[in-house]
Amino acid sequence: MEILKTAQCTLGWDCDISGSIAGGGPGGSTGGNANSNANDNEGDAVIQVSRPKLKEPARFMVILHNDDYTTMEFVIEVLRRFFHKSEEESVQIMLQVHQNGKGTAGVYSFEIAETKAMQVGEYSRVKGHPLQCSVEPAP
Repeated sequence: MEILKTAQCTLGWDCDISGSIAGGGPGGSTGGNANSNANDNEGDAVIQVSRPKLKEPARFMVILHNDDYTTMEFVIEVLRRFFHKSEEESVQIMLQVHQNGKGTAGVYSFEIAETKAMQVGEYSRVKGHPLQCSVEPAP
């Protein structure tokens, strides 16, 4: 009977080189059969514990779109307030929006990107600006 060494260590068991259980368990007591050889435990079940493989969440860009009415100063204000950009970064992104028609304000997980786009839209309307903000998958 072979016991997975990583499962023992993950659960707090003490492991020796042969892969057998050296200590009892997380509490340290041997509890009877913990130090016996594999032949004495033929009827025992072995549980293999593996960590789930996690992958990075998908990333989404928050895009600001150019229009003929929103002032450059307001775009800078939005970038500083909602995206925590420095003055210099805000000016660079604002110029990108002005010259290219759109600019990336930030890259986030979907829920955060969606929330930021919604906040920018609401703030823009309250302040009387038609600034458009969208969410697109990041490359």
